[in-house]
Amino acid sequence: MKGVVQAALLALTLSFGSLAMAQDVAPINVNTADAELLAELPGIGPSRAQAIIEDREANGNFESADDLTRVSGIGSATVDGFRDQIAF
Repeated sequence: MKGVVQAALLALTLSFGSLAMAQDVAPINVNTADAELLAELPGIGPSRAQAIIEDREANGNFESADDLTRVSGIGSATVDGFRDQIAF
């Protein structure tokens, strides 16, 4: 009985591990994403997402995460919170 329980726990653990890996998402390209997608970034809501789009349209594409600090209301701490979740 003990072996069956251990096997079941191992199978359960492995299934949760693969589920967690399946939830990895591709980085958000800040130069092509719409406001809805940008708003999913930590610290970025609908109004900041729209500000990112407006800045992008007025000043051209962002070349690095630090370029996002040129958007009003986005500082380096905010950028650090999503740096690994964006692409260019």
